[in-house]
Amino acid sequence: MTVRLSAADPLAPHPKVPAALEQIDQVVSDGPFAPTWDSLEEYEIPQWYKDAKFGIFIHWGVYSVPAFGSEWYPRQMYIDTKRRGDNFFEHHIATYGPQSKFGYKDFIPKFKAEKFDPHAWADLFQQAGAKYVVPVAEHHDGFPMYDCSFTEWDATEMGPKRDIIGELGSAIRDRGMRLGLSSHRAFNWKYYVRRPDFDNADPKYAGLYGRPMPFLFKEDAADYQSRFEPQDKQFKEDWLARTCEIVDKYDPDLVWFDFGITANHDTHFSDNHYSPYLQRFAAYYYNATAKRQGDLGIINYKWQAFPEGAAVLDLERSKMDAIRVPFWQTDTAISSSSWGYTENQKYKSAGRLVDDLVDIVSKNGCLLLNVGPRADGTIPEKDREILLSIGQWLQINGEAIYGTTYWKSFGEGPTKTTTGHLAEHKDQPFTAKDIRFTRKGDTLYAILLDWPESNQISIQSLAEQAGDESIDVHSVKLLGSQDEIKWRRDASGLHVNLPAKEPCEFAYVLKID
Repeated sequence: MTVRLSAADPLAPHPKVPAALEQIDQVVSDGPFAPTWDSLEEYEIPQWYKDAKFGIFIHWGVYSVPAFGSEWYPRQMYIDTKRRGDNFFEHHIATYGPQSKFGYKDFIPKFKAEKFDPHAWADLFQQAGAKYVVPVAEHHDGFPMYDCSFTEWDATEMGPKRDIIGELGSAIRDRGMRLGLSSHRAFNWKYYVRRPDFDNADPKYAGLYGRPMPFLFKEDAADYQSRFEPQDKQFKEDWLARTCEIVDKYDPDLVWFDFGITANHDTHFSDNHYSPYLQRFAAYYYNATAKRQGDLGIINYKWQAFPEGAAVLDLERSKMDAIRVPFWQTDTAISSSSWGYTENQKYKSAGRLVDDLVDIVSKNGCLLLNVGPRADGTIPEKDREILLSIGQWLQINGEAIYGTTYWKSFGEGPTKTTTGHLAEHKDQPFTAKDIRFTRKGDTLYAILLDWPESNQISIQSLAEQAGDESIDVHSVKLLGSQDEIKWRRDASGLHVNLPAKEPCEFAYVLKID
């Protein structure tokens, strides 16, 4: 790949960063939020987000060109040690040649996005029932999908030569959906393993790969989980300038952060070297959105990067096993094998994803569901099919999801929800005995996660009880069905006779007034 780079020192701080920081700190000083945890914990989550329940995540970037293994191809193609599963390093050499001759940068001209139609995407997401959409603004690979002032390695100057985020953001908002943006940049610091003969060791490519720091050449450089060297001041200032620019240019309703802003699960925000920069960003973002007409912005974080009152906790491929207050989010993907597009994706079923949505909402959360478009800008047919199936379910049953809140119990049934980072692969399928509850005003929704063979269901949580503990039940309806629903209630539960025909494909909603 022939790249025309500026003559400036690629290892020096970007010349635009100092002025950007000065402007950032002015907005921070203007308030109302100060860059302290005490001030930031005065934050209140906007109601639209609590009501939305369902959003679409989009992992799309240069990594969709090789379409092999996962969206971590840019990192794994440089790791020459043995690993479980696909061997990216050997695949790369066999397919494209050695990393000294063909590096990740050489995929960029092949990333043309020639069939990218932001309006078609937005139509699909709207039909899927999404209320907000979160495209990746910049992944770990260091290639922004927007017009970035702090690097020439972005989608407006290379590859598609289009402002992907700007175009998609406009299409999303034209359809009444909210726009979020994700930043994974913080891990770019340690993302690329280096060897002296790899192209990523050349300082002139630091604008993409990051500076070739000495620790990246160590034999165990790939093991970031055991040793995560703290980002230096130059990196963090550049990160802050870039992230605030996303706010300035695209005015996102939500900013989602990946794990690089904190080294691991156990790093507490009180001990995190990154915290002063997170505090400055949060104060900047909240102050900037406080000045506009509308709602404050929303920040999603992982692990313990923020105090729980200052932003919204996000769980990756995991869920809660109980109601959590305050509000929270799960991010997961249609594919169980990758976030970005790869060949031979392993797909989840629409039924499983709807069950997950219901389970999450019953516990005071929302679901951010990812799709991975191809390099040409098309969304694979299987992804489309799954999204449209979810949308069809929401057309019938959406009143039990949108604008609801949790009840006194999230549900009942034998199937346990697995918890912990990346734990969803341990989940067992829900059964006809698994029921989840949501509520809206005086209406309670009991959502059956499978259809009972007997066409009868007993809900123990709605048993008649003495005194103030009992709730009144006046009517029971099955959403999507015109049949009259017969029911009775006694001390053992609410007993419902279901019709012979199921009203939808999965997850069946009883509306109880």
